[in-house]
Amino acid sequence: MSPALLVIAHGSRDPRHAATVHALTGRVRALRPGLCVETAFLDFNTPSVGQALSALYLSGVREVVALPLLLTRAFHAKSDIPAALAESTSRLPGLSVRVADVLGPSPLLLTALERRLSEAGLTPADRATTAVVLASAGSTDPEAIAVIAETAREWRRTGWCAVRPAFASAALPRTEDAVRALRAEGFERVAVAPYVIAPGRLPDRIAAGAEASGADVVADVLGAAPELARLLLRRYDASAAAPAGLRALTA
Repeated sequence: MSPALLVIAHGSRDPRHAATVHALTGRVRALRPGLCVETAFLDFNTPSVGQALSALYLSGVREVVALPLLLTRAFHAKSDIPAALAESTSRLPGLSVRVADVLGPSPLLLTALERRLSEAGLTPADRATTAVVLASAGSTDPEAIAVIAETAREWRRTGWCAVRPAFASAALPRTEDAVRALRAEGFERVAVAPYVIAPGRLPDRIAAGAEASGADVVADVLGAAPELARLLLRRYDASAAAPAGLRALTA
C-alpha cells in the first residue's frame, strides 16, 4: 500500500485560501486515483496537522508523506512543520512520516507562472517587450530570499526582457516599488506575477501594490494550476521512493 499524502498548507482567515488548497488537492486526487490525499493546515483552518495524522492513523494508515505546500524552505518548513509532525509521531506508535521537499524551485512553477500571465492576456510575442515583477509573500530567511532571486534570474533567461523579485512583507522591494523601478528604467509594459499559491492577505497586498503603481498586467495566484498538481506528485514520488533510512520521523 502506498504511503498516504498529507499536504500541509499555511492556512488563512481568508476563506479563499482553504478553498484553493482543497481545489489543488482535488486535482492531485484526480491525477492519481487510489492515492490517499489529505490536507492539513498550520494555522487558522482545520484540520491541524495533528488532527489529520490522527484521522489517518485511526483509518489504518501507518506510512505518510508530509508535503509542505510552500515555495521555499523558510521558517514554516524548517521549524513549524517538523515540530507539528514530531508531536504527532510521538503519540502515534508505529506511524512513519517522511517529509517531502518544498515545491520550489522547479521548472513546473515557471510554467504555472507563464500560464497565469497568459490567462491575464500576455502572449509569447510579448516576452521581448514586457518586464515582469515576480511578487512573492516575503520572508526573513536569507535562504528563501536567495531562492526567489534565483528564480527571477532563471525566468528571465526564458525570454522576458526583465524579471525582478519583489516581496509583500519582510523583505524589499515591495511590488509597487519594483514596478516603478522598471518604469524608470524605460520598460513600457510591466506585468506582475504573484509567486504565491493561494489568495489571502499578502496576495491582496501584492495586487494592491500592482494597482497603485499602474502595472499593465496583474496575473492571478498560482492556485490549483495543473502544473502545481503534477509538482506535488513529483515531490511525493521522490519522497515515497527514498530508502527507508531517510524517513524523517518515526515513532
